[in-house]
This record gives sequence, structure tokens and C-alpha cells, in this order.
Amino acid sequence: MIEIDAADDPRLADYRDLRDVQLRQHLEAEHGLFIAEGEKVVRRAVEAGFEPRSFLMAPRWLEGLDDVLSGSGAPVYVVPEALAEEVTGFHVHRGALASLHRRPLPSVEEVVAGARSVLVLEDVVDHTNVGAIFRCGAALGFDAVLVAPRCADPLYRRSIKVGMGAVFTTPWTRLPDWYDALPALSRAGFTTVALTLAPDATAIEDAVAGVDRLALVLGSEGHGLSPRWEESADRRAIIPMAAGIDSLNVAAAAAVACYVAARRSGTAPGG
Repeated sequence: MIEIDAADDPRLADYRDLRDVQLRQHLEAEHGLFIAEGEKVVRRAVEAGFEPRSFLMAPRWLEGLDDVLSGSGAPVYVVPEALAEEVTGFHVHRGALASLHRRPLPSVEEVVAGARSVLVLEDVVDHTNVGAIFRCGAALGFDAVLVAPRCADPLYRRSIKVGMGAVFTTPWTRLPDWYDALPALSRAGFTTVALTLAPDATAIEDAVAGVDRLALVLGSEGHGLSPRWEESADRRAIIPMAAGIDSLNVAAAAAVACYVAARRSGTAPGG
């Protein structure tokens, strides 16, 4: 336990300016770290085997995480809540932060080995949406997530927080080859089903019916899927909606599609 009373203390460098996305992306990539926020998320990260670099928290959160802190061997920086806000740039209302080491990403082959249901994200750039999609996939029985090179970082603080730590238990990696990503999954035995408004798209229930190994493909928030991915998918699917509304937020669409897909051929979680 190390009490700190100065915002410019160099030992707090991992936690500085957490709301500055560009700065954080550079710093976290350079030092191979990520930040977990909140008691539950910090606990889940450590329990998943991620090695802590340090912890930062207000005194009132020490007791609730005592077993995690005492078992890690990493320094615990104890600061007043006002100082935590000054360092991070926002009100840390959940009181606990941890800086943890990243792991090398596995290969696509390792991630999808044995998987029956996989989510594939193309250029989803909002960290909140990425976290929400991971949470949907974990809740509804998807086995893995693959993200395109330009997708937001699943280990960014906001992604982790919204996903309630699902990224720690869901196998995932980045696709090294954007152009042939979907054909490669097809060759690996998956049926790729793209959510799109394409003219030949069929209802999601019909598109996933009878599919054994499914790769459900979601596109960016603005333009949806690129023409390349839309055309190279094995099937195109749409979520039928009432007149006047043609689409959903990508995270909401993911929740609906995952729910439908999880119930194909009796594969629903817990059923």
C-alpha cells in the first residue's frame, strides 16, 4: 500500500488522462498495458490471469478487493477520490482502477478451433459498441470474436467497462487479412452470415437456420459492411422491422441477431 498525495507523481503515469483516447492508444500500445475500471471488472481481469502492473484506488475500496490486492504483489497506490479524478480526468465513481499487462494475441486458427458460433466485426470504431457486442456474445453463447484491423480496441477501458469484462473470458483476436477474411472463414468450415440491408438479404431466422458453424458478421456504425465483405459473405441477413425504421444501432442489432442465432437447432445457452 503506497499513499500518494500529488497528481504529478510519476508512479501514476499509467492512469493519467484516461479520457484522451489518442493519447491512451499510444501509451497503452507502447507499454503493453490496459486499464480495468470498477471492482467487478478489476477482479475479473485478475481472475482471468492478466498480470497487474499496479492498482489505483480510494481507501474505501481497499477492503472489497483485499484478496485480489494481497495476492498480486503489484503496488497499490492509495489516493483521495479528488486526486484520482485529477489524474484520470473523470470522476472515478467506482473507486478502483488497475493497470494490467496485455498478452500477445492468438492466431485466428487458435481462436476459432472448436468454436461453433463466432462474431466478426468490421470497422466498429466506437468502444462502447465493441464492449456491448462482446457482452451480447458472451451472454448468448457465442464462442469467440474476431475484429478487423480498424476496429476499436476491445481492451480499451470503456470497452471493458461496458462489456463487464467479457473480453477477459471470450477468446478473440484481430484478423490479419481484411480482404480475404470471410472466404478464409468459409474455408475453415464456417457459414458467414452478414447483417446488411442488401436487396438479397433474408430474415435472420432463415439465414441462420440449419447452420452448424456460424460466423455472424457485423459492420461499422455509419456505412455498415464494406462492399467486399457484403459480397464475400456466404449469406446476407436482415432483421425484419416495422415500416419507417430501416436499421438498429450495431450493438442492438448484435443482441437481436445473437439471440436468434443462439436458438438455431436448440443451441440456446442453458437450454
